[in-house]
Parts: sequence; C-alpha cells; structure tokens
Amino acid sequence: MLVLTRRLNQSIKIGDDVEITVIEVRGDQVRLGVSAPRDVAVHRKEVYLQIQQENRAAASVEDASGLDAIGDAFANAAKKQ
Repeated sequence: MLVLTRRLNQSIKIGDDVEITVIEVRGDQVRLGVSAPRDVAVHRKEVYLQIQQENRAAASVEDASGLDAIGDAFANAAKKQ
C-alpha cells in the first residue's frame, strides 16, 4: 500500500486518466473529488462490495435456470427431428 500525505486542494494521479483531489478536511473526515473517464467505474468500497455480492447471487440463480432452459430447448428440438 502506498501512503501519501496531501493537503487541501492537492491531488494524486492514478495512471494517466484518474485524479483524486482533497476537497475538504473537517475533523476526522476528508472529502475527496475523483476525476475519471466515464468508462471507469468509481464507487465507495462498501457499494462496490454490495454490487459484487448481488452480481454473484444473480449469476448463480440466473445461470442455472438459463442453462436448464437451453438444455430443455435442445432436447425438445432433438425429439422433433
């Protein structure tokens, strides 16, 4: 992990396209601004983890039922021939 010290209005760069700027420091809270291209997803970690959990749950339910439906369709098509 890289640990940096930044002051108000100072930034860090991640690659060529992402810039994180310290917007405000108030007590134990720091407000950060993130500039990134539209195709780069930027989420708070807790939101990111929730999205990942929901994607895994959806994939396990939908994939299984979708595969069953495809298998049934192929079986029915084979019977008709």
